[in-house]
Amino acid sequence: MIRETLSEILKNMIKEGKDPFPSIVGQEHTKRQIISSLIAGRNIVIVGPPGTGKTTLAKNIADLLPDIKFPEDIPFWAYPEFPFTPEEYRKKWETGPFTILKGKDRFIRIQGSYDLTIEDLIGDIDPSKAMKYGIHSLQSFIPGKIFRAHKGVLFFDELNRAPPKVQNILLQLLEEKRITIGPYEFEIPIDFIFVGTMNPEDYYGTEKLSDVLLDRFDIVFISYPSSIEEEKEIIFRNSKKLIDFPENLIDLFLEYIHYLRNDEKLEKKPSVRASIGIYEKAQTLALIDKKNKVELQHVYEAILSVLPHRIRLKPSYRLENSEEEYIKKTWEAFIIGKPIFRS
Repeated sequence: MIRETLSEILKNMIKEGKDPFPSIVGQEHTKRQIISSLIAGRNIVIVGPPGTGKTTLAKNIADLLPDIKFPEDIPFWAYPEFPFTPEEYRKKWETGPFTILKGKDRFIRIQGSYDLTIEDLIGDIDPSKAMKYGIHSLQSFIPGKIFRAHKGVLFFDELNRAPPKVQNILLQLLEEKRITIGPYEFEIPIDFIFVGTMNPEDYYGTEKLSDVLLDRFDIVFISYPSSIEEEKEIIFRNSKKLIDFPENLIDLFLEYIHYLRNDEKLEKKPSVRASIGIYEKAQTLALIDKKNKVELQHVYEAILSVLPHRIRLKPSYRLENSEEEYIKKTWEAFIIGKPIFRS
């Protein structure tokens, strides 16, 4: 079972003093909780605002999985233990040739949204095949995404945006690790690691998960970087360096970002992606101006370009200002009393 395999991998890494998630900056408590849940073989849901690294963490879990052999030129759902796998694909498991599937190749993403259907997850009947083989024949069945996650990671992004019917189908899948296909009267076991993400409930467009479904998860919380230094390291790892960017200007705009994250007037706050956007945009603006380094006006212009659509004022404050106007006012107030930057 893939859960037991991952549990052993993590236990060995801990014994050897290795960090399972070396690419994740900070978030030590979050990583500790995730590792403990994975060792115990639990389902995980990572809860945090957008842009805090939830998807990156989930992909890192898949990267830990061992390689497996898989026949070439057949679909990734065509495992011999599935009853709907055609005979021609089953023979490939005996004859080869084989390729190697890495853990990242078995990372299957489902995006939560109001229009997600049960058929997207489980699969559906192919009308043309149903005409040939009959509607109740397994040969008429086209598997959904969950079968591709066999021996891998089933990543359900923004779980609390999925409609209630989809949430309900997860109950059997998570509790029994098997699924019933619509018109067929048998259950199919699936071996996978479940990792979901949720935005906080007060974000627009989210659904409340039932207590029964929540009981199937270990909930792990993740937040924005705790310090400017942490956020700088994330930016430097994940963005392009095009031109000299004075350290004091980087500190200045990051201090402003952290200021906005503590602003009670905002219901949506700037993520690390916003910080990366400002960092890269300011550099390109300096290049356009034929400067050899970023200056304060480039930072301000980048902020006005990057931030307004990445924040949202609470309704009671939206009547007074647009997001762009609010950025202009708060930036002007923020830099009063700051040192004059002559970079």
